[in-house]
Amino acid sequence: MAKIPPDPAGRYKKPGLKPVAHRAAGSAKADRPDPADLYAALDLGTNSCRMLIAQPKGSQFHVVDSFSKSVQLGAGLEASGLLSRSSMARTVGALKICQKKLRHHDVRRMRLVATEACRRARNAREFISVVERETKLALEIIEPEEEARLAVISCAPLVSVKTEQLLVVDIGGGSTELVWIDLSRVPKLDRPRAIMRLHTGFDAKDSAFPAAKVVDWISVPLGVATLRDQFNDVDDDAARFALMSWFFEENLAEFSPYNDADQVREGFQIVGTSGTVTTVAASHLGLKRYDRNKVDGLRMTSDQIDRVIQGYLHMGPEGRRTDPRIGGDRHALIMSGAAILQALLRVWPTDRLSVADRGLREGLLYAQMSTDGVLEEGPY
Repeated sequence: MAKIPPDPAGRYKKPGLKPVAHRAAGSAKADRPDPADLYAALDLGTNSCRMLIAQPKGSQFHVVDSFSKSVQLGAGLEASGLLSRSSMARTVGALKICQKKLRHHDVRRMRLVATEACRRARNAREFISVVERETKLALEIIEPEEEARLAVISCAPLVSVKTEQLLVVDIGGGSTELVWIDLSRVPKLDRPRAIMRLHTGFDAKDSAFPAAKVVDWISVPLGVATLRDQFNDVDDDAARFALMSWFFEENLAEFSPYNDADQVREGFQIVGTSGTVTTVAASHLGLKRYDRNKVDGLRMTSDQIDRVIQGYLHMGPEGRRTDPRIGGDRHALIMSGAAILQALLRVWPTDRLSVADRGLREGLLYAQMSTDGVLEEGPY
């Protein structure tokens, strides 16, 4: 199955590879991609600011440049309902770097979106205006349905042709999106492509593959940052984890695609996309240094995930802070993310959870390229 190839920068960089030297002085400009072929996607979430610049390549895309930084835009939002001045300043600083990259590559087609933190903050419009004044970037606050839809199509390459019932879970900083899709009436070889075509909407009549049915979807206003903030006053580590997990499960009550879990065990696949899921996968593999090529597309069983989570609990806060597999930016958020993941597997047990190191940015790129008709039809 085709994979998004590594890029020359950021998290997409493959460890150990060195850039290829130019054969002649002055050839760098000639080797740069044509700006007319480039697309950009920026995802400003509650915790992170991420961007990809890419060009279409067959039925996939090739990443030209990338950026990712923890900006903690939603810090303090749960209590105040406002984006703080320090959070906005950090974020504007990150966006200035993105703006320089966009200008360097002369990117002309882009979507720059903001999600849950900006949906909730009372001063979000003021922040958007500050961003435009300081960086010349026009951020667009998207609705939960579009966020869920874009997360789904980014995961299309990981959907098995054997999958009949698919649950895509995107655990963000401020919200968690779940989308349940029935693929049982789609011919097996068309199933990944049917997912990709959902970029036009969740309504089956708008899809080129009407048999790919979105049974139910929900955006739960709890992500790794907002769930953690809800239980910051609980001192005991294990008790806090248990409370977070059960609280998240309670918030899933309105999401009921099927009443009986036994109905969906045959041909059922969960695809999880988030820093939580990729961190759990890296811990399971024992990676000392993150390697996207080993993590993206990995399948994990419920038992393997539970062992990793129990290991996190055994470490305690200090052990998690110093564990290289978790990383400095993730240690304070990993247990709230793990609580969400545990709740999902408690409700829908599976031995086929696929790990996706991809999400909103990739979905934005696929949607733009699909709309422009620059992606080749073919296997994903």
